[in-house]
Parts: sequence; structure tokens; C-alpha cells
Amino acid sequence: MAFEDLYQEIILDHYRHPRNFAVLDEVSDENIHENPTCGDSIKLDIRLGEDGRIESVRFNGRGCAISVASASMMTEQLAGLTIKEALAKISSFVRILRGEGDASQLAEWGDLVALEGVVKYPIRVKCATLAWHAASDLLVSKSRGAS
Repeated sequence: MAFEDLYQEIILDHYRHPRNFAVLDEVSDENIHENPTCGDSIKLDIRLGEDGRIESVRFNGRGCAISVASASMMTEQLAGLTIKEALAKISSFVRILRGEGDASQLAEWGDLVALEGVVKYPIRVKCATLAWHAASDLLVSKSRGAS
């Protein structure tokens, strides 16, 4: 099996069986982020523990395989981090996908390595980073509320 095939399987697994996918009726619609060019839409909920670390990240929405798989992978990546750590990881991930960072870093981040090929397709970068931008916005909002 070629690496590209393995990466495709990882993406499809996260798309077909997204981690931390949940009904989020209790979450305000203000937490919905959309990509109008392709119709991807994500609603996100991030809960912080008493220690200030991310206790859980859940999402709901619809989108292409890249968008849903990336959101699924993101929920696993951010759990357990502080807001500062999560914002740094989000920034690094977005920069990498934009071609501004070292893509080999994704190999250290588990399943996210499967999204390395997105760098070659700028039109898909918005799909892969939608949930990450939503998480950044929500975490910045939460950090302001905690101050």
C-alpha cells in the first residue's frame, strides 16, 4: 500500500466515523462557521476543565471528506491542551497547510499527517482549516472571558 493510499484511508475513516461528532443543540448558532464557496459548515463546542485545559472538543456539521476528517482529527489534537498551547498548534497547522510552515511537522501529530497533501491543493486548504479557524475564534473568545 502506497503512502497516498494509507493517507486516503485515514481521511476516509475520520470522515465516515468522525471522532467527537455530537448533536450540539445547546450550543449557540454563533459558533457556526461556514465556507460559502463549498458549503462546508461546522458548529463547535469546546469545554474547559477547572485546570484551564481543554476537557473536550465536539463538533457537528456537514462538509466534504477533508473538512469533516480535519475537524475529527482536530478534536483529538486539542484535548488536554491549555488555550495558549491549542492556539499555537492551530496557528502552526494553518501555516503548514498554507505552505508557510514545515509540513514534516505533521508526521509528529498522528493522523494529521494524512492532510499533508492538501498543501498541493490551495482550494482545499479552506476545507481543511475551517474547524481550526472556528476553534481559534472560540478559544480566543473563551480566553477573553476568563480574563
